[in-house]
Amino acid sequence: MTPRPSPAGQPDVLVVGGGIGGLGAAFALSRRGLAVRVLERAPEFGEVGAGLQIAPNCTRILAEYGLLDEARALGVVPENMVMRDALDARELTRLDLADLERRYGFPYLVIHRSDLHGILLRACERAGVELLTDHTVTGYENTDAGALVRLADGTAQEAPLVVAADGLHSVARRDLIGDAVVSSDYVAYRAAVPIERVRDHGVAERDVTVYVGPRCHFVQYALRGGEMFNQVAVFESPKALAGRDDWGTPDELDAAFEGTCDTVRRGIPLMWRDRWWQMLDRDPVETWVHGRIALLGDAAHPPLQYMAQGAIMAIEDGWTLARHHARQAEAAPEGAAPDWDAVVAAYEAVRVEHCRRVQTTARAWGELWHLDGEDRLRRNAIMRERDPYDYAFTDWVYGPTALTPEEEPPMFTPVPLASAHLGDERDAAGLPT
Repeated sequence: MTPRPSPAGQPDVLVVGGGIGGLGAAFALSRRGLAVRVLERAPEFGEVGAGLQIAPNCTRILAEYGLLDEARALGVVPENMVMRDALDARELTRLDLADLERRYGFPYLVIHRSDLHGILLRACERAGVELLTDHTVTGYENTDAGALVRLADGTAQEAPLVVAADGLHSVARRDLIGDAVVSSDYVAYRAAVPIERVRDHGVAERDVTVYVGPRCHFVQYALRGGEMFNQVAVFESPKALAGRDDWGTPDELDAAFEGTCDTVRRGIPLMWRDRWWQMLDRDPVETWVHGRIALLGDAAHPPLQYMAQGAIMAIEDGWTLARHHARQAEAAPEGAAPDWDAVVAAYEAVRVEHCRRVQTTARAWGELWHLDGEDRLRRNAIMRERDPYDYAFTDWVYGPTALTPEEEPPMFTPVPLASAHLGDERDAAGLPT
């Protein structure tokens, strides 16, 4: 559908934030015939970072949007996801991603963050979304007709709906909820390098490989048709634990991975050392909608990265919001505007619980990855006993995005560490049984 002209220059929806979540929401809503304006504070639209993993619950949406072929062309469809122990490199478990695609109907992709952002930006441009840069939002208010945002230049803009997709350090989150970010005391280093620089490091070019170790982990996979190789090094910072402000520095990076296997150690010198990302999230909240202001993406549910669902959840948010607008538009009398209050209520009713599950599971997954001592051996034993074709741990998240609470699938059943049998693991570690 072509967006209709907005009266007196006022859009139907204002989206604050031009990242992946904001552009995804803008495109989803514009496909429903809405006039959408995006306000981005930076002087141009863009993304920093390196690789993203895009699971079937997101590639399903990209396919609906007509964007999946472009994502395939710019990314890589890996063959397996393999988890290994970071100390001895032994394989713990794997997912056959071709079989995973057969199960869920859509592929598991890896793609450069800037490439996915570019796909969504071009889609918004084609759809007629109004894209404005150098617009810094400093406050949000509800009005009789919807909501408005106040800008740093002293002006204001309003619309029947305002979507706050302004990230982890959201102004809307600050004003409407007022909670603080939560530090995990972990930090991430990233790098994307030409594939030739790692070919003699023992890397698996066609797999996503995750090395999990005591208080650290390391992720590797190819990007951009296999021409680049993405690496992520994550570790717990002793300086953060000590309460210092200068935490996560390169000296800590080197120390954290000294005892890891050869492939991991050879990757560490390639990490970008001029920037790093403190791993922060927020506690889940029950209320994302405040009048006609709706939080979306990291403004609503910033996760730790262990589930690789942050960007995906933001794209799902926009898709869900647009689908509920379509439902209300179909139910409205001819010529009448849809009930925006009903739209955002339905959006909140289904997304809050799903994203709470992802946030809390991501925290637990991070704890599991970083175990040491006997608990590490127990984890390894349990993972090695897992059937690679058992999807009990992925069905709840990789299946179709729910539109109502009733459609949300049940969670997986955790396996207690205490249930592990440690005989083989003790032998492999050279410990007495």
